[in-house]
Formats: sequence, C-alpha cells, structure tokens
Amino acid sequence: MSWTVLLLGAYGLFGSRIAVRLAREPGWTLLLAGRDPVRAQRFCERIAAGADCRAALEAVAIDAQMPAFAELLARRRPDLVIHCAGPFQGSDYAVARQCLEAGAHYVDLADARDYVTGFAAAVDDLARAQDRLAVSGASTVPGISAAVVDRYRGEFARLDGITIGISPGNRTERGLATIAAILSYVGRPLPWRRDGRAVLAHGWQRLQRQHYSAPVGTRWLAACDVPDLDLFAARYGPLQELSFRAGLELRRLHFGLWLLSWLVRAGLVRDLARHAGLLKRMSEWFADTGSDAGAMHVELHGIDAAGRPQRRRWEILARDGDGPEIPATAAVVIARKLARGELATRGAGACLDLFTLDECLESLAGYAMSVRVD
Repeated sequence: MSWTVLLLGAYGLFGSRIAVRLAREPGWTLLLAGRDPVRAQRFCERIAAGADCRAALEAVAIDAQMPAFAELLARRRPDLVIHCAGPFQGSDYAVARQCLEAGAHYVDLADARDYVTGFAAAVDDLARAQDRLAVSGASTVPGISAAVVDRYRGEFARLDGITIGISPGNRTERGLATIAAILSYVGRPLPWRRDGRAVLAHGWQRLQRQHYSAPVGTRWLAACDVPDLDLFAARYGPLQELSFRAGLELRRLHFGLWLLSWLVRAGLVRDLARHAGLLKRMSEWFADTGSDAGAMHVELHGIDAAGRPQRRRWEILARDGDGPEIPATAAVVIARKLARGELATRGAGACLDLFTLDECLESLAGYAMSVRVD
C-alpha cells in the first residue's frame, strides 16, 4: 500500500514518537520535516536504523509558515499532513488550509481551546470541497478524553459531571512547545462548570490533590485551559461540573508555577509564555529527581437507569518515560485508519467520533502502560 505522510515537527517530543510508530508501516513514505536540516537528517537516520522500520523515510527542512511550504506540498503531494509543530495558541489556520488545498488530509495535535473550537468554522467548507478529512486536537485532549467519556457514557441515565487530570513524571521528556502552551494561560481566567453554573477558574490555581495507583501515588493538580471545557459542555451537557487539571510531579516546580500564576493574575507579569525557554531550562535543573511514571484520569458521575448515584473513574498509568506516547496515539490511529480506507468521515472538526478507546489502547500495546477502571 502506497501512502505518503508529511510530519511537521517530526523530531519534537510528540512528532518523534509518531514517526517511530508510523515507520513500522510497509509501503508508506514518511517525510520527516523540521526547521533544522541537521536535526531532521540525524533523526531520519536514527529511525531508519531501527529494526522494525518498514517505511521509506526522507528528511525535509521546512518552515510551514514560509512560502516554500506550499511549494513542497505541490511537489510531493502527501496523502496526509500531521502537524506537531506547536504551540497552537494564537495561531491561524493557514497551514491546515494549504494542506487541504494541496489535496492532503490534515491532522494536528493542538490543545489550544480557541484554536480547536474554532477549527471547523474556519476550514470545514474547504475540507468538504476537497473531499478530505481535517482534524484538530488529535491529542490527549480532546481526542483520548472524549474516547473515554464515550466508552462509559452509556452507563449513565444522566451524566452530571466530568473531571479530567494529567500528571507526567518529572523525568519524562518535556517539550518547549508544551511548556509554552501551558504558560500562555497560567494565571488567566478560563471557563469551568461547578454546581450547574458557569464559573471562572484561573490557570494553575484551584489546587487539588489526586490519588493515582502505584507507582505514581499522590500528585498535586491545578486548573488548565483545554478544548474539552467548551466541547464537552455542548457534547455531553447540561453538566453540573466540568473541569480539567494538570500537575507537575515535583512540588517545588508545581507550587513555583502556582506562585507565578498569582503574579500574572495580579497583572505584574504580562506574558509567561515569553519565558518558556528560560523556565524549561530551570526545570531541567531537577531532571534527575522524581520518577518516569505519570498518569491520566477521567472521572464521570451522575445517575444510573434506576435513579441511583453512579460514578466511573478511568485511569491510565505510563512508566519508563512512555507517557508522551499517549498524546501521540490519536494521530497514529487516524493515520492508519485513513490509509486502510477505514475512515470515511470528511470535513473539518475537533478530534471526536473518529476512533474508539479500544483502538487507542490497542495502538499503545507494547508500551509500559496499565489501565484501571473503578
């Protein structure tokens, strides 16, 4: 089967994992793209040397924001473009539109709320005119989180609340784009639902202790801004409660960022994202501390068919630094389904209704993962 994928941000935190997994597909061609030609070439050579590499690989030096990107698309005519080169906060949809105009399907790993929720309105007409699929948010949120809710939604006659949390291990690799994305909303107001009312939380505040299975244990979490806060309110509502939190394993880092959130909230610091590089380097002073184990949970509560209170909690633990495989999974599953003709959906939208939770977990088989459902 001949299938060409252009992977933007291929040697980054999530792009590199997607590349390794898609390189196992025989007959595929992977164009591994990044701004730095040396890094792109070295990464390409490393993946090609893997024992399980079956695809043809080619390093590409490209900046998707430059005119040469349209020329590349026209020349190579990829079947699919996977965009991992975030952050997406404040971005427009020019890259997605160029990919569709070139006849390619498009998938990105955005977790920026405004970007993902505005995606369909911006590019759906073009995607349908081109008979292509365009997906935003093919990541942990809303891709995996929605698949979890959909899996257990049928157990509830009435769903009242959804709470989601993520806490990576401190020794797990961290990406600059991910850090910049988080810093963009630290201390800023974001929408939640509590007691049936819309309320405002502030980024990296509303602290909460969350208990995970061993070896993760107890972690502190704080409020974050994700597309789910808009998408789930419309998709599963009316909800009494809707929230998302994330946390850092080391308390010195978690509470240090909490203190910075108050400076932003008070107007003393205008834009923490500008300092993402510095803060990333500072966090790496403690890179040998903590663990390589992280966790994610999705908890639902409501009423069952007999009118009794019902609760379901889904948890996935990642060990050995395999946590970043989770946000890489949605794009991998979608790519494979498109290539095999198993995904007939066309048009543009958030990463919803394109795969099942079981398909995600099957894709993660072989990694150091375990799932618990209570």
